[in-house]
Amino acid sequence: MSEESPESTAAAASADADVEDVENGESGAAVENGVADAESDAKNAEGDTVDAESDDASAKADVPDVADRVAEYDEELAAEVSELESRVETAESELDARDERIEELDAALKRSKADFKNYKKRAKKRQDEIRERATEDFVERVVSVRDNLVRALDQDEDADIRPGVESTLEEFDRVLAEENVDPIDPEPGTDVDPTRHEVLMRVDDEKPAGTVVDVYRPGYEMAGSVLREAQVTVSTGEGADGDE
Repeated sequence: MSEESPESTAAAASADADVEDVENGESGAAVENGVADAESDAKNAEGDTVDAESDDASAKADVPDVADRVAEYDEELAAEVSELESRVETAESELDARDERIEELDAALKRSKADFKNYKKRAKKRQDEIRERATEDFVERVVSVRDNLVRALDQDEDADIRPGVESTLEEFDRVLAEENVDPIDPEPGTDVDPTRHEVLMRVDDEKPAGTVVDVYRPGYEMAGSVLREAQVTVSTGEGADGDE
């Protein structure tokens, strides 16, 4: 048998000491500590499980609230959609009514234009008829004046026709007066009226400057409207100075 080395002897001694420690209870304490740690871990795991179950229950409890909010939102959205649809229907109804009104007004405008056009035609025709009748009436009265002039000319050459001509002139003036026609025959010395007098020339005369000297041809006005201006000569106002 070989001799043991000192190192082997020391290791064996240490091993024996460990065995003795285990036998003395040190190993039991470690086991107890391990068991305690295991129980603590188990309790922690149970706590985690309880927390997880609590969170799951809380999440499940929140689900009805979310569903209620979704349902409430759906109801509000449905109410808004219904209101918008109602407003759209109202707007479409108003638009249809407006289109119908526009068509009615357009048709009325066309009828009014046609009626006015027909009225203008009737009015023009009426005016033409009135004018024709008025002309006919005037001509009927004037031809009698012409008849008197013809009878005056039929007299003998040595006959005095002045009285007949004067009578005819009076009749003619009466016809003009009935037609509301007045002669424009200004007196000498009357101020010139550019709207009623036509100045043929200016002559040196003792009358004031710008006044009528002679009437070359009388004018006529009807109902205040000038039919023909009177042709006159007008004084320059230098005649009196020349005589001096």
